[in-house]
Amino acid sequence: MLEKNNLEYEKVVLIGIITREQNEEKLEEYLDELEFLTYTAGGEVVKRYTQKMERPDPKTFIGSGKMEEVRQYITENEVGTAIFDDELSPAQQKNIERVLNCKVLDRTNLILDIFAQRATTSYARTQVELAQYQYLLPRLAGMWTHLERQRGGIGMRGPGETEIETDRRIVRDKISLLKKKLETIDKQMEVQRGNRGQLVRVALVGYTNVGKSTLMNVISKSKVFAENKLFATLDTTVRKVVIRNLPFLLTDTVGFIRKLPTQLVESFKSTLDEVREADLLLHVVDISHPQFEDHIASVNQILAEIKSAEKPTLMVFNKIDAYEAEKIEEDDLMTEKTSSHNTLAEWQNTWMNRLGENVLFISALNKENLEEFRKKVYEAVREIHITRFPYNNFLYPEYEAYTDEEE
Repeated sequence: MLEKNNLEYEKVVLIGIITREQNEEKLEEYLDELEFLTYTAGGEVVKRYTQKMERPDPKTFIGSGKMEEVRQYITENEVGTAIFDDELSPAQQKNIERVLNCKVLDRTNLILDIFAQRATTSYARTQVELAQYQYLLPRLAGMWTHLERQRGGIGMRGPGETEIETDRRIVRDKISLLKKKLETIDKQMEVQRGNRGQLVRVALVGYTNVGKSTLMNVISKSKVFAENKLFATLDTTVRKVVIRNLPFLLTDTVGFIRKLPTQLVESFKSTLDEVREADLLLHVVDISHPQFEDHIASVNQILAEIKSAEKPTLMVFNKIDAYEAEKIEEDDLMTEKTSSHNTLAEWQNTWMNRLGENVLFISALNKENLEEFRKKVYEAVREIHITRFPYNNFLYPEYEAYTDEEE
């Protein structure tokens, strides 16, 4: 499967469609995200194509006229890759490759490629490989190469298998082996989680590239890999953190994303188990992103799917240093005020106000409002701990009870 390596930037065109469920504005958001994914994978977007359709064309996803336009541009500009914003069926991918005569990927394949680059540990690489094989299996008919020679020799003569049947059997065998390998590692990780004692478990969750790893580094004084690219963190990292004298376990998890491939949700089950078993969630949000409310909804949807939506949660709005509200000039009587014009103070008086005390505004990078963050986390962890161990109440007083000397 795909190996981690250093990629040179290759020319890429992006293709998406406007439908009744996905208007032009929404498509532009998705294509912006797809462009960031492409950059993360090692590609340079040179052109975008959009088309308004009732539904995707079952043969080529977009219409024949638009397909010819894309083909001409790819040929004239020596573009090597076309990436579609939605998942392509095996038949669509085969037909499109025949027309465009270049590498054709969809959003799922692109995300799998990024995961393959980012996976560093044996466990993460196994998870990614399983997801890749599950994605590959129904698409083998469109492959021009086979995975290995057909078996032969004594006892193997006769009608035999066709090449595609052989390939499918090899892939199914590989999927079965990878699942068994993951089951073994899952059991080991379950034992590890059980050996962590009765410490309160706190998990950082959120959309990809919102600053979870940066916050982890600041709070735990550790060196977790953080980068301004999507899916910088694949492997779950657990650190013991002490605020005042209260210890707890802090977990940094893989970021979520809209249209997350189902293969990845399944293969990263153990990573999500860290979220399932957490006592408290810190939902980190990049408030400087124009679509941060959509990101919150996407994360909440995945949390609901893994039955973790009802857990105690602190909403941590990060990157306040990068937030800029759009301005309306005093003499502008035409522009209608929208949420994009809200200041941070105005945001706090919107739906965020209903969350009560469970809202924080910080900058992990510039270490702004971290004292308030520590206080809120301390109080939330303390409440869980003394509920579990009432006799420990005297060990962990209220946050304000500490003097400067005790700190």
